[in-house]
Amino acid sequence: MMASAMEADWEVEVGGGAPVIEAQWPGFIDLRRHPERIAEIQEGTALPALGTLLLALNGAGSPLWTSKCDLWEPQTDDLAGDLSDSPEAEAAQAALPSYLACYIDLLPLAGSVFSQWQQAEAFCRHWITRLIDPLVDNRLPGCRLDMVVRQSLAGEVEGFAVTAYLSAAGRDRAAAAQALAGALAAFAASIPA
Repeated sequence: MMASAMEADWEVEVGGGAPVIEAQWPGFIDLRRHPERIAEIQEGTALPALGTLLLALNGAGSPLWTSKCDLWEPQTDDLAGDLSDSPEAEAAQAALPSYLACYIDLLPLAGSVFSQWQQAEAFCRHWITRLIDPLVDNRLPGCRLDMVVRQSLAGEVEGFAVTAYLSAAGRDRAAAAQALAGALAAFAASIPA
């Protein structure tokens, strides 16, 4: 059976009590200016592929900067139906007892935030198109990417930013970590210029 591609989608979640990205929070580490501080980000140390992605997202060739991330082991019930909607994927999920997930808050380098939510939405669409491009190896069954446009504050600047959620399933934690590392690598390889 042919492996299915990583699932990827986007949505807009603003207003009505939706979370707001506060980019320059008290624990913020500016990896764009100080990449050597990557070791201070526990999530990047716990999953080196996440640290590598954070450095790529904040690198000289990236149009982005990151403000926050997290890494956790969601409960199976939390992800039920999230990794894929196909019957084959649902059956595979039932057989995969371990999940690993992360999120990264992404902001544009130009302007510190997107001034309109439509700009952030277009950015998400473009990125997902790049991710599923045949040139990118995205054959990552059991993996999922969700990009969520949110209101954002970057110091005094108000606008919009994106939270990228990546999740993966595996037969155990090590397999889930390996799958998530593959998803993070595909995400890094598709960073828009």
